[in-house]
Amino acid sequence: MSRHVILVTGGAGFIGSALVRLLVRESDAVVVNLDALTYAANLANVAEVDGSPRYRFERADICCADEVQRIFDVHHPTSVVHMAAETHVDRSIDDPLVFVRTNILGTATLLQVACRYWRALSPADTARFRFHHVSTDEVYGSLGPTGLFDEGSSYQPNSPYAASKAGADHLVRAWHKTYGLPTIISNCSNNFGPYQFPEKFIPLLIINALEGRPMPIYGRGANIRDWLFVEDHARALSMILRTGLPGECYNVGGGNEVRNIDVATLICDLLDQVAAPLQGSRPRRDLITFVADRPGHDLRYAIDARKIGRELGWRPQETFESALRQTVEWYLSNEAWWSPLRSVAAKRLGLEK
Repeated sequence: MSRHVILVTGGAGFIGSALVRLLVRESDAVVVNLDALTYAANLANVAEVDGSPRYRFERADICCADEVQRIFDVHHPTSVVHMAAETHVDRSIDDPLVFVRTNILGTATLLQVACRYWRALSPADTARFRFHHVSTDEVYGSLGPTGLFDEGSSYQPNSPYAASKAGADHLVRAWHKTYGLPTIISNCSNNFGPYQFPEKFIPLLIINALEGRPMPIYGRGANIRDWLFVEDHARALSMILRTGLPGECYNVGGGNEVRNIDVATLICDLLDQVAAPLQGSRPRRDLITFVADRPGHDLRYAIDARKIGRELGWRPQETFESALRQTVEWYLSNEAWWSPLRSVAAKRLGLEK
């Protein structure tokens, strides 16, 4: 095991594919992408690295212990970055048990296989092995108008999605404390950028605004999120994997607190500048449509990312405005990627009544 082999679960998804592309592009590691290819995953997300001799793909379900064990036995990973998860809050409200299965049972299965594998390694390989679990700031619940989530914040999840990720975090911590498995946890703020599935908030607004469809905003759009560009997040994950300490948690945030309504208006204004005008030169802000708020909708998330900056030297490279412009321009240029996915996300996109 002289060469690093990084097993990325969920590597055909939005954040996972950004990390896979970065690792193949900027490291000399072999990258093994384990993905079940559920509705939000897409091998087109990793097409640019598919021909690399350092890239491997394995289609498997992390809840299937035999398949996970086979992948460990075949590829002999030196590190695991675990991102395979169900992630959409609205879907978790509609069907919570799917989230419990993948996010909790799947994580436990992966931990069990990884721990057994790790214990059988040579002393040198045991020392360098890492299990990095990628989680969310939603495990912390909702903030008031002030304050920030830090690594010591209490867990108060308010949706089935957040609760399932909180459960996974606790399992990862337990495997470290009980069995000594060298685990690391990172909790990130809301990601956005290229290749994000069309049902998510920012691509949903971009596509609807581009096509002149209503842009649905929950409540009055007062909910605040700390937005993180996915490429900046991938760089943070790579850094944590290289230099993070086992047993530690790292919060990763973009330092970009923006109300949902302000995100929507910024998207409208950007598209009015760079896209074909709507019929009658109607301003896209007219498309903003307020809809009934969803249950358990947290008011505000904001991340204190000083620890990862202080201890590992990570800082986001993009501002919210520069990253949003890149994202808008990517969706404008890549209709062939997102157009076939609209049928899967039709209800959220407003294409069905």
